[in-house]
Order: sequence, then C-alpha cells, then structure tokens
Amino acid sequence: MQVKLPAVPRDAVLPDYGNDGLYGFAHGLRGWLHDPGAAWPQAGIEADERRVVVLLIVDGLGDGFLARHGAGSALLAHRVRRMSSVFPSTTASAVTLLHTGLSPAEHGLTGWFIHDRRFGGVIAPLPLTRRGNGPIEAVRLAPRLFPYSSMFRGARRPVTVLSPEDIAFSRFSLHHSRGARVRPYKGLDQLAAAIVEEAAALRGKGGLVHAYYPVFDAISHAYGAGSPQALSVFGRIEARFGFLLQAMRGSGAVLLATADHGFIDAPEDKIVAIAPGSEVARMLAAPLFGERRTAFCALREGAEDEFDAWAAAELRGRAVVLAAGELLASGLLGPGKPNARLRERVGHRALLMERGWTLVDTVEGEKPHAMIGVHGGLSADEMWVPLIRAEDI
Repeated sequence: MQVKLPAVPRDAVLPDYGNDGLYGFAHGLRGWLHDPGAAWPQAGIEADERRVVVLLIVDGLGDGFLARHGAGSALLAHRVRRMSSVFPSTTASAVTLLHTGLSPAEHGLTGWFIHDRRFGGVIAPLPLTRRGNGPIEAVRLAPRLFPYSSMFRGARRPVTVLSPEDIAFSRFSLHHSRGARVRPYKGLDQLAAAIVEEAAALRGKGGLVHAYYPVFDAISHAYGAGSPQALSVFGRIEARFGFLLQAMRGSGAVLLATADHGFIDAPEDKIVAIAPGSEVARMLAAPLFGERRTAFCALREGAEDEFDAWAAAELRGRAVVLAAGELLASGLLGPGKPNARLRERVGHRALLMERGWTLVDTVEGEKPHAMIGVHGGLSADEMWVPLIRAEDI
C-alpha cells in the first residue's frame, strides 16, 4: 500500500504497509500463528510447525539509536535490517499492531490519547483513563473500545506472553493477550530468565514467546533519547541479550528483537503550548488527542477557518496541517477496513509536527507531564526500528 499525502514534514519517513515494514512483520506473524504449515518470511522463519520463536519487543529502541550507540554490541551485530513503524509512531498504535496484526486504521488506536465520546471524550486507551478525570468505568468497556481480537486468540501454535507485572493483567493487556498464556515478570533479569524457561518448555512442539520490555521507553521520555540514563538501560538490555544468546545456544530457537518506535528529543524552545482559555483553545471542542508530535484537533462548529488562519500564521515551519479527509484518504494510518470510530479518532485537523517540534495543551485536573524524549512523528529516528535476529544459537 502506497501512502500519498499533499504535504509532509521535511525529511519525513512514511510508513511501509507492505511486507518490509512493521505492519508486514506483524501481519506475517499472525499468519504463522494461525496456520501450522505457514512460513513467516518477514522474520526468516520457514514453514516448520515445531519451531520455537522468541520475539522481544524493546519499547522505544529505534534503529538510529542502535546505529549511533550500539557499536560492538551483540544487538547491532545481529541486526539484519530496519523496518518502518506505523503512523503515529507510538506505543498505542504499534504495540497494538504487534498483538493483533491490525493497522492503526483497523484497530483505531491513533495515539496515547484518542477521542471517544462514548467514554467521556479524550481518553488514554492503554491505562483506560480520561484526561484529567481519572479511570474509565463502563459496562463492557474492553470489547466496546477494542472491537477486535488478539492475534493469539485461535492461534494454532502455543503462545506465552511475558509482560511487566504492573500491566500484565490490566484490562488492555488481558484483552490484547487473550488466547495466550500470560506470565508476569519483575525486572529485566527476571524477564531474561523467563524467556529461557518458556522457550525450553516449547521445545519439541514449537510456538512463540512474546516478551515486552517498556523501561527503555520510560527512561528516554524522562531523560532524553541519548541521555546517560538511556545508555545505561541500553547497556543492561545488551547484557541480557548476550545472556540469552548463551543460555539458548543449541536449542534451535530463533531469537528476534524489534521495537514499536524510536525517539527524538524535544527542546523547550520548540514547544508550542496552547494555554487554557486562549483564543486557539476556544476554537477546540475537546482537548488535543493523539501525540505531542502528531496532534489531532476536534474543532468547534464554525471555527474551521479561524483555526486554519491561526495554524497558517503560528505553525508555519513548525507543522504540516492536514484536514481529516486528506489524512484518511492518504493511507497514512494503514490498510484494511477502517475502525467504526476512525473518523472521530482523527478529529477535524491533524498537525504533523516538524522535527523537534511538539504541541501541548493543559486540562484541568491533569498534572503537567514534562518530556525530554518524544515520539509519534514521522522523523527517521522515530519511524525506523531494527529487526534483530539470532538463529542456531
């Protein structure tokens, strides 16, 4: 599927929704899980129903970071290629893809925040909270908000999902891991040990160990994409990857590692802030949703021309402004049958920020959350993720 846009940020990397991007990788995984005779060519897995595959997802580990900081590492030594993330390049969109095989257009999670009037307006679908108003409580919340199945449900190969203990049994995680055996872990050492144990348990019958590690993402948000703190976490991930190579040697398993997105830093002088009660805030029918790097705007009736004039004056050189129809027609959110709420999820205008620029607003009751490292945009460092592969270890 080719993405076509009337305008894009400078040096944008558009998502590849064919076989070579993260979408094709996840789509291939879903096919492999559901057909014991299928191959998974995007991962180099031949048709072998007894093959054990470990998939380690390191949240936020971009290909650019690996190239700059991974010299001499086993992770870089086993990198086979790069893949584009989806749009927006963010956890809600890409991790959901890696649990379902569905594009953002299909699953409808178009950022950390989405708009869904059924549940109070702007909400965060992963922790299931409202902006500034606490947790969401609603009848049949998960099936209504996530009207699709996990790729593990109905799988013909056994799957174990390894997830941090603080999120392993959240409503989001339970829905998106349905069909798999869920094993919580605490800390990177425990995760590495669990991977070895679960891969050994599958030996002889084959299957998937799906392991998710979020700490690199959290540290990069807090301290920056190339900070000493992020480098320290990377060093610990590298050490555990080396442990896996040794511990699984001779097992016949395939060890894969990838990410959902990469990172860039957001300088303070490149933050566009919409103040409460300001002229532009009064044009909005709801708080911003999506991401700081890709903001979706729901506009009050009749405010479209005024908003476009503000954007043309204030966002020139800082963002590309797309009407919702242009965005939906572009294919930027991917192929497949559009989610029934997709039109609502993109608002009336989409603001695609230029490199380094972010857009933020504030909501009453919401604690301001400073971020140095950010993602969700179309820059190379956000969009490219590595595919790391070790076989016959």
